[in-house]
Parts: sequence; C-alpha cells; structure tokens
Amino acid sequence: MKKILPLVCLFALFSAAAFAEHMTGYVSDEQCASHQSKAAKASDWVNPTAFESCAKKCAEKGSPVVFVTEDNKVLKFDAASLKTATEHLGHRVSVEGSVKDGSLKIDKIENIKMEAQTTKNGQEEHMH
Repeated sequence: MKKILPLVCLFALFSAAAFAEHMTGYVSDEQCASHQSKAAKASDWVNPTAFESCAKKCAEKGSPVVFVTEDNKVLKFDAASLKTATEHLGHRVSVEGSVKDGSLKIDKIENIKMEAQTTKNGQEEHMH
C-alpha cells in the first residue's frame, strides 16, 4: 500500500496538468469581440493603438470582459478568473488555464507586447 500511494499521487498530478492549456489572445469586451466575429484572426481587427481604450470604455458601459483567442474565438471567464482578467483588459496575453463549458479558468496570465499593424489603404482601422 505504501508503494501504491506515491504512484497514485504522481498520476493525479500529471493528470491535472494534462487538462491545463496554454493559449495566447486578447482580453477584450464582448461588444468589441462580437462586432468583429467574422474576422479570421483577432489580429485582423485589434488595433494596438486603440484597443485598450476602446475595450475599457465598452466594459465601463457594461459590456462583459471576454477572452479572444488568436483565431478569433470568444470565451467567457469563470467567476473566479474575471477579476484577474479585468486587470489585463485591452492587452494581448498569454494564459495558462482550462476551458469548461465555454468558460476559461485562469491559472496564470501575462501580458504580451502587441505589434503595430499596417493600415489598409492608408486609413486608420477602427475597433467598431
């Protein structure tokens, strides 16, 4: 029995780690994200110079905070992760966590520098 318990504990540790995912994307608000839902990639619509102020403005008006993956899929945050995510609103982030029923639970989150994008036809791109 004494030999089995450490093996069971080790297996449980690796099993929990297997469910954790690493993702990169953007902490946005639902209004901005849904307005651009047809884009192939989030970077097609995220304007680094306007994204943070726009997302914060929309969130202050009541638009829920969401995570937008690089391939433009929108995930809600679980209740425990929402406060942590809100601190990164308007930023590109690296997230370690798990997704269950469309909600993202954050284990770890870090900001990533956003690269400036070129504008189309010399015109500034707008968030919405």
